[in-house]
Amino acid sequence: MTRKIIQIDEDICIGCGLCASACQQSAIKIIDGKAKMVRDDYCDGLGNCLPVCPVNAISFSDQDIKNKHNTNKHIQSGCPGQQVHQFEKKPIGQLNNLKQVNQSALRQWPIQIKLVPSQAPYLEDAHLLVAADCTAYAYANFHQDYMRNKVTLIGCPKLDDVDYSDALTEVIKYNSIKSVTVIRMEVPCCGGIEYAVKQALMNSEKMIPWQVVTVSIDGKILED
Repeated sequence: MTRKIIQIDEDICIGCGLCASACQQSAIKIIDGKAKMVRDDYCDGLGNCLPVCPVNAISFSDQDIKNKHNTNKHIQSGCPGQQVHQFEKKPIGQLNNLKQVNQSALRQWPIQIKLVPSQAPYLEDAHLLVAADCTAYAYANFHQDYMRNKVTLIGCPKLDDVDYSDALTEVIKYNSIKSVTVIRMEVPCCGGIEYAVKQALMNSEKMIPWQVVTVSIDGKILED
């Protein structure tokens, strides 16, 4: 299986840094006066860096991703806010007190859809939760009822000027996702996150169990 990533011709590169600034995944850095791909697994393949290069030193290439997963729990390169982390969480039955039961159910970092690398190791065999970011504030038991034992990706289609379906397609296509749960608010703009998941599932051509949960603006579950 292959995926698209960018390729930099260092002989042409003039080291202006525009591509590094344009890369939202912090996959490119200027080293010794040349642009270099420092994390090919961070590259989202969307090519934001291509149009800003003044000398056309960047192009797409196809990379074989078989066995390319990095199994380290803590990857130490790129922007600190985008470094991939995976957290160990005990099952509820192994927790000793109420305070532990009410602990955060977050299993990984980052969580923003547009920041999560499609090849992050925690995505393999994951149950995916794709959530509108308001839902965690509106629904009081969000962590315990929906995040527990899932990999959580969040976003707001109204505020983020990006097509989530492209990033979600990469996540679903290149990982063995077990199920997808979409949790959205009842407001119309939240339909964008549901639409993006539908498009990603169709684009990936995979048959994966999925469901949509709708939360009212006063914090009640309307559909489950």
